[in-house]
Amino acid sequence: MTVPQPTATTRWRCTLCGNLTRFDVTRSSKVVEYVHLDLAGEPTVEERQVVSETIESVRCRWCNAVDQVELVDRPGTDS
Repeated sequence: MTVPQPTATTRWRCTLCGNLTRFDVTRSSKVVEYVHLDLAGEPTVEERQVVSETIESVRCRWCNAVDQVELVDRPGTDS
């Protein structure tokens, strides 16, 4: 089950305990990175482009509920 990302007008909310602020997110990403190696061989990522990203699960940090997250409107937004 994938979980939708919050937007500028929505945020996550745990349906069990009401948490709005603390979540553990498991995501899969496909990225292209430009890596620069210095003369000693130490890598530094100088550019990063996210090709695709999927949120696989969201766990509430307060009550440990897994995949019990819904999107709700942010305060002050007219949806």
